[in-house]
Amino acid sequence: MASTYSFDIVSEVDLQEADNAVNQAVKEAEHRYDLRGSNQEIEFDRPKRTITIRADGEHFVTAIRDIIVQKMIKRGISVEALDEQKVELMSGRRVRQIINLRSGLSKEDAKKITTLIKDGKFKVTAQIQDEKVRVTGKSKDDLQAVMGALRSASLGFPVQFENMR
Repeated sequence: MASTYSFDIVSEVDLQEADNAVNQAVKEAEHRYDLRGSNQEIEFDRPKRTITIRADGEHFVTAIRDIIVQKMIKRGISVEALDEQKVELMSGRRVRQIINLRSGLSKEDAKKITTLIKDGKFKVTAQIQDEKVRVTGKSKDDLQAVMGALRSASLGFPVQFENMR
């Protein structure tokens, strides 16, 4: 039996699921009656982790964004992982909105997690390692208590737990 147990806290988006959600949103947007004639385009750039929506009016972009959010939720992707930019005017009536997919924990987010763990007075240690936080403790129950506290906390970004040892 191991003397200490650990797990990692990460914030990742499954790009394949995001791609599937965007493809479903494209199909739905093509067939929706209220979006006919909107000249819409939805583009997913996997390496840059961005979704670009272009249409002939801001209300069309908002409707398409709502479809994308709905499909992301159905695919198990947290809405907190979507970083929506302002709607930009391109030329004439054309407008564009860029949605970035967050990946990895920033230093501020990692510090937020470690302070939450320390304030909870759990019998564990948390240390920041690049874009993840490693939590170690002597009891699996302590680690599960930390997981429960993080799930119930509103952090403003999605977290997943991996490498439970």
